[in-house]
Amino acid sequence: MAPLPLLLTLLGVAGCSGPSAPPTSGHSAGGEANIHLPDLSAATFLGGTVNGTTLLLIGLVVCVGGLAFGLASYMQLKRLPVHAAMREISELIYETCKAYLRQQGKFLLILWVFIASVIFIYFKFLVGSGWGQVLIILGFSLVGMGGSYAIAWYGIRVNTFANGRTAFASLRGRPYPLHQIPLRSGMSVGMVLISVELFMMLTIMLFLPAEIAGSCFIGFAIGESLGASALRIAGGIFTKIADVGSDLMKIVFKIKEDDARNPGVIADCTGDNAGDSVGPSADGFETYGVTGVALVTFIMLAIPPTESVLQASLLVWIFFIRAVMVVASGASYAVNAALTKSRYEHAEEMDFEAPLTWLVWITSIVSILLTFATSALLIPHLGDGTTWWKLSIIISCGTLAGALIPELVKVFTSVKSRHTEEVVKSANSGGASLDILSGLVAGNFSAYWLGIAIVALMGVGYVISTALGFGDDMKAPAVFAFGLIAFGFLGMGPVTIAVDSYGPVTDNAQSVYELSMIEDVPNVTEQVRAEHGFDADWDRAKRLLEENDGAGNTFKATAKPVLIGTAVVGATTMIFSIIMGLTVGMTENLDKLSLLHAPFLLGLVTGGAVIYWFTGASIQAVTTGAFRAVEFIKDNIRLDETATRASEADSKRVVEICTIYAQRGMFNIFLGVFFATLAFAFLEPYFFIGYLISIALFGLYQAIFMANAGGAWDNAKKIVEVDLDAKGTDLHDASIVGDTVGDPYKDTSSVALNPVIKFTTLFGLLAVELGVMLTQAGQGMLVLVLSGVFFLAACVFVWRSFYAMRIDAPMLTADDIVAQRLAELNG
Repeated sequence: MAPLPLLLTLLGVAGCSGPSAPPTSGHSAGGEANIHLPDLSAATFLGGTVNGTTLLLIGLVVCVGGLAFGLASYMQLKRLPVHAAMREISELIYETCKAYLRQQGKFLLILWVFIASVIFIYFKFLVGSGWGQVLIILGFSLVGMGGSYAIAWYGIRVNTFANGRTAFASLRGRPYPLHQIPLRSGMSVGMVLISVELFMMLTIMLFLPAEIAGSCFIGFAIGESLGASALRIAGGIFTKIADVGSDLMKIVFKIKEDDARNPGVIADCTGDNAGDSVGPSADGFETYGVTGVALVTFIMLAIPPTESVLQASLLVWIFFIRAVMVVASGASYAVNAALTKSRYEHAEEMDFEAPLTWLVWITSIVSILLTFATSALLIPHLGDGTTWWKLSIIISCGTLAGALIPELVKVFTSVKSRHTEEVVKSANSGGASLDILSGLVAGNFSAYWLGIAIVALMGVGYVISTALGFGDDMKAPAVFAFGLIAFGFLGMGPVTIAVDSYGPVTDNAQSVYELSMIEDVPNVTEQVRAEHGFDADWDRAKRLLEENDGAGNTFKATAKPVLIGTAVVGATTMIFSIIMGLTVGMTENLDKLSLLHAPFLLGLVTGGAVIYWFTGASIQAVTTGAFRAVEFIKDNIRLDETATRASEADSKRVVEICTIYAQRGMFNIFLGVFFATLAFAFLEPYFFIGYLISIALFGLYQAIFMANAGGAWDNAKKIVEVDLDAKGTDLHDASIVGDTVGDPYKDTSSVALNPVIKFTTLFGLLAVELGVMLTQAGQGMLVLVLSGVFFLAACVFVWRSFYAMRIDAPMLTADDIVAQRLAELNG
């Protein structure tokens, strides 16, 4: 179904119902978009000397400082020394990334038309909003989507500066610069990302009329969620098509990692950025924003308008705490950088994971201390006088989770993990089969322990919330506590993004080293000595790059559960908004939020089905794309003595294959999710609430399981390559097979579940409202018919996600197998 037929259908519906049909039971048309922010200056702090507006203006100054920090780091990276051969490869990677992002930008605009159609029809024709409000919502949806897109672009630019500089720094044979450069790159991305997001949200609160703030926030959140979903899904598919296609060549042709003759390596490097830089950057931007919007919405819906000063006090407190945590991240980075430099600057050996671990814990501790200090200064008299420290404890549960969850993830994915060692031992005795089984064990165990940790932290929030003193002023304080925990998860956002961005740089640095063929440059040793004043240590450089990549793999894995955990905990707060609307402020129909209400139970079951379809569809796109990439590479790779590197045309063709299948897969998946959301929201509102709860919970455990199983397989291969120095052996082949299974697990399906959960919930806010209003307008039968139509449309894209994506090569025959064996025997 194209956007135009959808638009015409909804226009017809709008014409049938008309905007004037009165909603029943006090249902508020327009929902969250009609939220009016309180007068923020009415809230005073520090003994009445400072009002809320002034504090948030200080927050804007902090954002500008964060941007200055990020851009200064960017310029420092750009000025670092790099050999011309390495810079050439870095710029080639960036150029292919730019081509990919341009394609994605065009595709995003197409997808936006689908969302804009529903937003336009709903607010203009059903709610009866004026043209100004409708255009504001649409405009801010573009701002949100553009923000995700721009941050993703900034991320790849910074990372492709850092990859060549890291590769060149390795030639000195000292580990410290190999840690410093990727982390500085990551902090640049993290500080810019969080500062831009916070600046946009503060601008809405401070400078736009209070009566349109809800519209701005909802449009902004839907737009950034759309951008993150598409970039995460497509980036995840692209990167793993390239990665699997490139890795399998090591088995087929017994060639080295990142062999310059392999035309898939440039696509792999592009994918490292498309999947591991673009995706997390857009995802982090959206997660930070959507969590803030969820809390704003909760405060305005759960606290009555008569308590406008309390509303304003909580809003100012939350967003000033966010600004304080930006400062905490910057200060913690500076402290950690000084400690790391003093310990490792002249060291010959370095545990690359250790300084990253210190940074996470230092930031967590500093953030918690500043949370308590800020709360004690700003809201000491809120509630019964004890509320400030209770709120601080709840936020700190989330901040602690930002440090504790990475530690748990490392138990299952680190190169030092016993689970990862178990994968290697299994592969050594049982080949690829036992390698894969051991990785599945690690993933399953990790889902258990991380789930228990999240429940424990949420449980603390629940217990504290029962004594908040908000019983008379706030509905569902436990839900508010869960939202604050999600808020705390992201408090140290710049550092979370930084350690996640560390991985793509270290991975690319290895590739840049090999693809530059720097060791074959005439007189390169003398050139480096003359121009840079040191003797290159070639063998040690390669080993240090591989060791550092292991640390990058580990910390890429640690950020994933933090983001998915935030999505699920934050979704709880957003689902509350739907419940508030349907139950008229929790005064009616509460019995329908029960397993005794059959539609609610059926919604719970349906959400699980959609999660399993999604993971299968995303892996199918990788499988088919990788098949085509492998097919092309095997037919075109040149390994004779005259070949030194793959042709540019062949490399571009592999990139093109990856892009085609990434976009096909994303299109089918996104529209499947889009139409399923409409169908289930129209079917029955309490069915839809069950559905949202289900996709959040199934998605949480599916994502953790897949991410950590993939991380264990990835670092098991790293142990084989670095610690055991067993490249080219049967053990290495087995570990490569395990890693290729883990690639779409950890970097495609698991990571894309986060933005999909949030997009479904946010878009569902409008979709369920649309269905309820049509029903109340006497169009109940039409709503059910439309639900069926939308469900059929969803089924079309579910069908297409396999049958239009499957491998269309003919099935092998016995003669084909004989011919293959003869070819192997003949070399």
